[in-house]
Order: sequence, then structure tokens, then C-alpha cells
Amino acid sequence: MKGENKPDDINVPPFETEDLRRNLVIFLDSDFDDPIAGGKRRIGNFRWGVYIFYDYDGEPIYVGQTNEMLRTRIRRHLTNQRTDAVAMSVLDPFEVYEIEVYPLPQFQNITSAADRTTARAYLNALEHAVYDKAVSGSQFKAILNEKDPPVPIVEAEIPQSFRMRVVSEEVA
Repeated sequence: MKGENKPDDINVPPFETEDLRRNLVIFLDSDFDDPIAGGKRRIGNFRWGVYIFYDYDGEPIYVGQTNEMLRTRIRRHLTNQRTDAVAMSVLDPFEVYEIEVYPLPQFQNITSAADRTTARAYLNALEHAVYDKAVSGSQFKAILNEKDPPVPIVEAEIPQSFRMRVVSEEVA
């Protein structure tokens, strides 16, 4: 059977794991228009943003945020490195079929503490808005997050997103 490991392949990751890793790299290296800097930037290289994981039925299963780079945070979730969502069995990386990200290029190069505070407030507001939008569009009106997003103290407009499948036809 295709993708099946033989007993002597004990250190070889399963086919599905390799497929997810390979497609995750393609997703994170995909170009996205950066209206602030101009031109294109790899989607995974945006520092600030919100992301949604969708299951095989297109249902949102997890909404998160990061200010450490989308690449780092999403990889940590989906390569079984330590995250609260994975550790608490809220998120199974093999349930993720698509990822959608909402990068915030306006905060890409901030350095001051005041700017970080402003960016954090906006990021929290965006996560809340995206979470609410995902829940309202869900058939089940629920998402598996371990906690609700922070209550916003500012308003955030949901920016352009980038969504892509991270599971190949061979696995799906």
C-alpha cells in the first residue's frame, strides 16, 4: 500500500507526516502582496498575524495569533512541537486540511514598546474578529480553541487573507 512503512523503517516518518511537512513548506513560502513594503513577501515571513486551521469538511477548528512569525507559530502547531493546543489535545495536526492566515504587514518592523503595545491590542482585536467570523460561518457554531480570544480594546478590520490546502490528493 502506498505510504505504508515497513517494520525496518522505524525512524522514517509516516507518509502523511512527510506530506504535511512538504505542503506546509509550500504554504509558508507562498508569496503574498505586502502593501506596506510593496512587492511580495513569503506568507510565513510576516511577524504579526492571525491564522485559522480548517478540517477536511472546511470547518474551522482552531484560531490563533502570533507576533513571532507566522512560519514559526504554525510549524510549531503542526509538527507536534510543544503548543498548548496540541498538549491539551485540543488540536490534532492530522485534522488540519487547510490553513488561512491574516498577516499584519503594518507591524512588521516595529521596535518601540509603545508600538508593540499598539500592535498587540490590534492583534487581539483581529483574533477576536476572525474567531467570531469563523464561529458564525461554522456549521457547529464552535471552535476547538482552549480559550476564547481576548476581548478587544480597539477595533480591527479583517484584512486580506491567504488560504491554502496543506494536504495532498494522495493523503486526502
